Amino acid sequence: MLLYIIIAAVAALVILCIAVIYHDTHNFVVRTYDIDTDKIDRDLKIVLLSDLHGYVYGDSNDRLLKAIDDIAPDAVMCAGDMFIGMKIHGRIQYEAGLHVLTELAGKYKVYMANGNHEKKVKTFTKKYGNFYDRYKDTLKRAGVIILENDSVNMEDNKVRITGLDLPLEYFRKIKKKQMDTGYISKLVGSASKDKYQVLIAHNPQYFPEYANWGADLSLAGHVHGGIIRLPLLGGVVSPSIALFPKYDGGEFKIGSKRMILSRGLGTHTIHVRMFNPGEIDVIRLHEVKDVT
Repeated sequence: MLLYIIIAAVAALVILCIAVIYHDTHNFVVRTYDIDTDKIDRDLKIVLLSDLHGYVYGDSNDRLLKAIDDIAPDAVMCAGDMFIGMKIHGRIQYEAGLHVLTELAGKYKVYMANGNHEKKVKTFTKKYGNFYDRYKDTLKRAGVIILENDSVNMEDNKVRITGLDLPLEYFRKIKKKQMDTGYISKLVGSASKDKYQVLIAHNPQYFPEYANWGADLSLAGHVHGGIIRLPLLGGVVSPSIALFPKYDGGEFKIGSKRMILSRGLGTHTIHVRMFNPGEIDVIRLHEVKDVT
């Protein structure tokens, strides 16, 4: 009798896990973060997207696009990896991410920095030809602002957005590459001190370096929330094959500096999400009067 109870309990647990994995792999949530700053002169609402990896929610990602329209952001910022940087059935499956970004660019200001998958096809031209250049040109024609180690000011001129395009060696597995002091400045120049400085940087591992550079707000992705999340322990594994990564998803702080780390929207290689649905992140920047 006891054996039957154990078998039934294990079977129920397996069924529950399968149900959770199916749900979390096919659905997303909206998470909102509120940040106060005296560097802006009006409240702003930013949507952060990351790591779609070609995934589709509904017909042509209509569920995803409607959710963003319901948020009605002032700007959309993309932390990269909108497709998988490898050929599947002989070609890169880029259409889903391209469609999302071009549709959004027709309604909102869209700012994008590369993830490691965009960087991969950009770097290995012998394998991928001029795919990256064609992809980038299509996005630019649609109005997407692509930031590759450069910066722009938002229209109100109170927010400066910088996109960090790190070499692939900063995404290597197992052992993290150390970043030299001043390296970010060599790539993108100095951070703004008078404007609210946003840094779109796909890899969250270097948040201390981003904060030290001067980013008031770092926007990242890459880790997929740790793929599987466990109570109290958080994300289980990162793409660099680090167990229980320190930066797995959510909001992180170093002094007054913040990082919002998206758990992403899609999957690749391991097509599993558990207790970890995809997500759209909303960052609400609130104007605070400087009373000093």
